[in-house]
Amino acid sequence: MEYRINRKTGDRISEIGFGTSYLYEAGLEKGAETVRYAYEHGINYFDLAAGDGLTFPIFGKALADVRKNVFYQVHFGADYSQGTYGWTLDLETVKASVEKMLKELKTDYIDYGFIHCQDELSDWETYQENGILDYLLEMKKKGTVRHIGVSSHTPKVIHKILDTGLIDMLMFSVNPAYDCGQGEYAYGEKDERAEIYRRCEKEGIGITVMKPFSGGQLLDASVSPFGKAMTVYQCIRYALDRPGVLAVLPGASSVEEVKKLLAYYDQKEEDLDYSEITSSASFSIKGKCVYCNHCKPCPMGLDIGLINKYYDLAIAGDSMAEEHYRTLEKKASDCVGCGHCDSRCPFHVRQSEKMQEIREYFGE
Repeated sequence: MEYRINRKTGDRISEIGFGTSYLYEAGLEKGAETVRYAYEHGINYFDLAAGDGLTFPIFGKALADVRKNVFYQVHFGADYSQGTYGWTLDLETVKASVEKMLKELKTDYIDYGFIHCQDELSDWETYQENGILDYLLEMKKKGTVRHIGVSSHTPKVIHKILDTGLIDMLMFSVNPAYDCGQGEYAYGEKDERAEIYRRCEKEGIGITVMKPFSGGQLLDASVSPFGKAMTVYQCIRYALDRPGVLAVLPGASSVEEVKKLLAYYDQKEEDLDYSEITSSASFSIKGKCVYCNHCKPCPMGLDIGLINKYYDLAIAGDSMAEEHYRTLEKKASDCVGCGHCDSRCPFHVRQSEKMQEIREYFGE
């Protein structure tokens, strides 16, 4: 394992961290075995924006005896009061969730207390007005929280929060698709995103990386905007090459998956090279929907990017995609062919024709 130093805090953090979006699926015993294996093989940074509240007892079982050797990234605004993950801007709910997480993690402190999921300026305003920020700062003053971070996909919001001078760590979505304006969370233009990397590097604010594989899209040639699959290891290298990045946080729910991630360090340099894919991006995405939503708003209310996404996943063999598509309020059959989206698409997709294709595919 290789490590990088957060210049704001002095913490020595493993380049490969651990995301917990689906760890709970392993159950308590296998989940704890997985986390312990990760720790024993050098992973020391764990993000706890978990997919389910069952995650926290897993960590309490796995790492309570070595708590001082690891870093927990805990999110003030992630709500597990109903068991599964939820998002809240209610102060009392935040307090209850944090207390529950501390108890189940078997710890009395948080290494990085995160201002959670700030994608709109209105979220940040409410976060302050509702007293959540004051609560987080109070916890830091008492020593329960040691450092403060923020998670966001949106450059303009990130700059606003970094301007406070409070932030020691940023959790940001980093992958070549997003940096080229392609993907569900590809917020901000290419230059705006690059400026986030440069600012964090300049100010010593560490970046931990979410969504390094663009939800798996980059690992599948049939749905990748580049028309070619990247490997897990190319995606990790891409993220680690961005200025300011300290750690990549892919998810895992088994020892085998952790072993696969750690095999990053066994790869040959030529197998980590992603330049062929990124250099060809401007050519391979022409005429292909990349779900960027530049075509919005549709006069008929269609979410064109999401319709395309479910279609692409369905033809790639995702059995759940058709079910998700059929739950949409507006479907391809609601398109009236006005051409508004055609004129706005930066990748020259004839979306009005694409809606007809999608409608026929789903038999509408």
